[in-house]
Amino acid sequence: MEDVSALLAAHPFLAGMAGEHISRLAQSATEASFDEHESLFRVGEPAQTCFLVIRGQVDLEVFDQRRGPIIIQTIEDGGVVGWSWVVPPYRWSFDARAVAPTQAIALQAAHVREACEKDSDLGYELFKKCATVIADRILAVRMQLVDIYTKQ
Repeated sequence: MEDVSALLAAHPFLAGMAGEHISRLAQSATEASFDEHESLFRVGEPAQTCFLVIRGQVDLEVFDQRRGPIIIQTIEDGGVVGWSWVVPPYRWSFDARAVAPTQAIALQAAHVREACEKDSDLGYELFKKCATVIADRILAVRMQLVDIYTKQ
C-alpha cells in the first residue's frame, strides 16, 4: 500500500478535510488487510478501530437463530466499516466479515477520540462524517427489516 497519509487524503470518507486534520489522523492510522471470510470484528466486542476500505468488500451482519447470518450492508471500495467507536460504550453493533480480499486503513479509536478532544474542529468535522455513516447504517437496517417482514 501507499503512504498512509496519502491514502487517508484520497479516501472519500475524508474528502474535504483539512490537511492538518489528515496529518493528525495519520498518527493513529495503520494499514490493514483481510483475507476472504476473515472476521474484522464481532458484535459486542470492544470497538477499538475504524476501518476505511481502500479495496475489497466487507459484509456487516447480524445473526438470527432461525435464519443464520443476515447481511445488513456490503461495504466496498471507499466505504467505512465501524462507527461504534464514536459512541459509548464503544462496542460493535454488528459482525463484520471480509467477503473478498480487503485492504483498509485502520484508525485507532482511542487516539482519534483523544485528537478530537484536543482539536474541536477536527472532532466536529469527523463527527459530521460519522453521523452520515450512522444514518446510512440505520437505513440499511430498516430496509432489511422491511424485506424480512414482507417475506413472512
